[in-house]
Amino acid sequence: MNKLLQGKVALITGASKGIGRGVALKLAEHGADVAFTYLSSVEKGQALEKELQAFGIRAKGYCSDAADYKASEELINSVITDFGKIDAVVNNAGITKDGLLMRMSEEQFNDVIRTNLNSVFNITKAAMKPMLKQRSGSIINMSSVVGIKGNAGQANYAASKAGIIGFTKSVALELGSRNIRCNAIAPGFIETEMTGVLPEETVKQWREAIPLKRGGTPEDVANLVVFLASDLSSYITGQVIHCDGGMLT
Repeated sequence: MNKLLQGKVALITGASKGIGRGVALKLAEHGADVAFTYLSSVEKGQALEKELQAFGIRAKGYCSDAADYKASEELINSVITDFGKIDAVVNNAGITKDGLLMRMSEEQFNDVIRTNLNSVFNITKAAMKPMLKQRSGSIINMSSVVGIKGNAGQANYAASKAGIIGFTKSVALELGSRNIRCNAIAPGFIETEMTGVLPEETVKQWREAIPLKRGGTPEDVANLVVFLASDLSSYITGQVIHCDGGMLT
């Protein structure tokens, strides 16, 4: 297998499950040393660390809240101490607190913005410092098709994911001259533990509405992350790439 990320160090936030876990495993498969964060799922985080190390790469999990500015700075410092550098950052940490706007509390709105959007600012601002010194890096932000088209009952989530797109494009313009790239991925209906609790009829309707007639997998998203983290995408920045089976076509 041609390992596209041999010699690179990647950091993934929110990697104990779902898309984040799939990304961590795929990056390790392609030879990257992997640092990752988890928050509440301590046992899953520890298990993932061992699973990643089985690929013969360096891997370490950090219990850290990306939505906390100071904790994010401390995290980046720890990763630099432990790994020596950071070549790619995958801002994946996120939550949902769905509800119609008329019933949505200020707390529900602020919690989602803080976790989903502020975390991207926190981690990117901290990680850009070592990237500027090495004059290279790839920042990959996880947005969503909901951030592009909106979705009833997800005003908070849609706002956070739309904000990530604007942030991504601005960072790409600011850091491009230093050979630091910044792109966003907009996943569609990805089948994870979260979608596993949905009624089968609902899932079936989703699949039928997608041109490729299936939900995506964490591996589908992870393959795109590998491309954006690798030198194959060295002339791509400021882009929002859909990974949605044609949902928004």
